[in-house]
Amino acid sequence: MSGSAPQTLGTDRTGSMDVHRLEVVHVEGDAYTVDVRGHRLRVDQPLEAGGTDTAPTPTELFAASLATCVAYYAGRYLHRHGLPQTGLRVRTEFTMASDRPPRVASVRLVVVPPPELPERRRAALLAVASRCTVHNTLHQPPEVDVELEP
Repeated sequence: MSGSAPQTLGTDRTGSMDVHRLEVVHVEGDAYTVDVRGHRLRVDQPLEAGGTDTAPTPTELFAASLATCVAYYAGRYLHRHGLPQTGLRVRTEFTMASDRPPRVASVRLVVVPPPELPERRRAALLAVASRCTVHNTLHQPPEVDVELEP
């Protein structure tokens, strides 16, 4: 899972690396849309945080990104070994830190394998799912620059 299709930018500061782009645009209140390769997602905040609760929060999408990446890797493992994917699920829960700065303090993911998964394949499935792109990124965080356009 590479994230998104690479796009070359004229201002590519990463040298020869592929650059992936998306854009976030304000809609109203605390709601925004995210455009990714022609797909549009919406984010918002819950009512108690001042939003209109029309969509998941960015933090929920963060946890969902990790969970779907784990599911994708697990699914590819099953497919590669000719095993059924029906019934594969990833249950996820996260907690927020109680101190500053605001951040996710912990994430728990439980891979629910298909009922037909042989016992001898369980450890390998978990090993593959635990090494998804998003999980790897959390273990080796990227350099992040936030800039204000001139």
